[in-house]
Amino acid sequence: MPTSALRSRLAARGFTSPLRACPARNTIPSGRRQASTATNASVQAGRAKALLYGAALAATAYATYLYTTDTRAFIHRYIVPRLLRVVFPDAEDAHHAGTMAMKTLHEIGLAPRERGSSLQTPELSTSVFGTQLSNPIGISAGLDKDGEIPDALFSLGAGVVEIGGITPLPQAGNPRPRVFRVPATDGMVNRYGLNSKGADDVARRLRDRVRRFARSLGVTERDVLDGAASVPPGSLQSGRLLAVQIAKNKETDERDERAIADDYVYCVSRLARFADILVVNVSSPNTPGLRDLQATEPLTRLLSAVVKEAARTDRKSKPRVMVKVSPDEDEDTQMEGIVEAVRRSGVDGVIVGNTTKRRTGLVPDGVKLTNKEQRAMMETGGYSGPAMFARTLNLVGRYRKMLDAQPASSDKQKLLFATGGITNGEQALQVLNAGASIAMVYTGLVYGGSGTVTRIKSEMRSRLQN
Repeated sequence: MPTSALRSRLAARGFTSPLRACPARNTIPSGRRQASTATNASVQAGRAKALLYGAALAATAYATYLYTTDTRAFIHRYIVPRLLRVVFPDAEDAHHAGTMAMKTLHEIGLAPRERGSSLQTPELSTSVFGTQLSNPIGISAGLDKDGEIPDALFSLGAGVVEIGGITPLPQAGNPRPRVFRVPATDGMVNRYGLNSKGADDVARRLRDRVRRFARSLGVTERDVLDGAASVPPGSLQSGRLLAVQIAKNKETDERDERAIADDYVYCVSRLARFADILVVNVSSPNTPGLRDLQATEPLTRLLSAVVKEAARTDRKSKPRVMVKVSPDEDEDTQMEGIVEAVRRSGVDGVIVGNTTKRRTGLVPDGVKLTNKEQRAMMETGGYSGPAMFARTLNLVGRYRKMLDAQPASSDKQKLLFATGGITNGEQALQVLNAGASIAMVYTGLVYGGSGTVTRIKSEMRSRLQN
């Protein structure tokens, strides 16, 4: 039909607008189309930026995590120990705060630990009581008195961790204040008096630890204790050993040998299943009459009772027994008496030594103490710190000679662990070369921080490689 005729018909029906093509419904004006494209590009750019920022934040957080939880971090040696001393003027408060922090951080996976090359120490591997240890550095008793953080301490890199001292019944120890810092000498004086939650409490904690470990492997508690998990039943870690230190209660009559022996035997009966090594403490200077037990006859009877009870431990491998002796018992006759008691009783070794009651020769030439430090040095209690090292080294060499000169009842050599003033790798190597199997630290950790063990091992490796 012609267009003019069509228009006439449309006009007759009331459609007066000229015929024209209708635009498609989805057609977008060019201006709007450009705006939409720009908006989409902006959204995509924003998303990319957010993703980039998120990735950077995650990487930063992860790097911070790796740094702050690595024992080699600067903060663990130079910041945290000083911060604790500033925030907690009382050294015992700092001790409790540090223990609680280690416990909490370990539970949530944020505690300091060895990483990287620090874990690779084949040149430091050593055999102790038939176990091939990853290294010969130990942590002495006193930092973890009640078995609350043994795994956190193992994470710091030690081959041996000693917890305690643990008494049969709970006791509060001596009145506070009872711990005093001497920063000028990196030393401390303490008279804790063996404050302890008691053997039953610690035994429950160690038993629960074994049960958690067993559940994680899908085995039984008995399997773990009998060695089916292929780790020592005390440490629960390959290449590590857990030592549990025991002592008598302060109120046990110091003149009643039977009662004293009963104290130690009770601790053995409760704790031996969860220990690789039992340590008999007869050297604390803060428990009345305790050091008197180091005379040959009473020490022989006491150690014999402990060895006998340890042999009854309900597991396949029995814990070894060591005795911790005082550095103040340093006359030849005193030391020979202790060595004789060790031989007669069948004890497996000696830990040399403990804190000292003496105050001579502890302040290096040229070091001037503040009035507060002078008062701390005069406090009753045992001193520990780097100034003890020369005495420790001397005693280790002398004990080694005496132990080796004794007629042995078996082919097994009596072992020596050294503790007292060890703060660096050179000193650790010196006591090991003098005849010790393990070099242990305590006060060095207080002043050197949680990276102390790692640093000592690194220094030892460097020394051995040169």
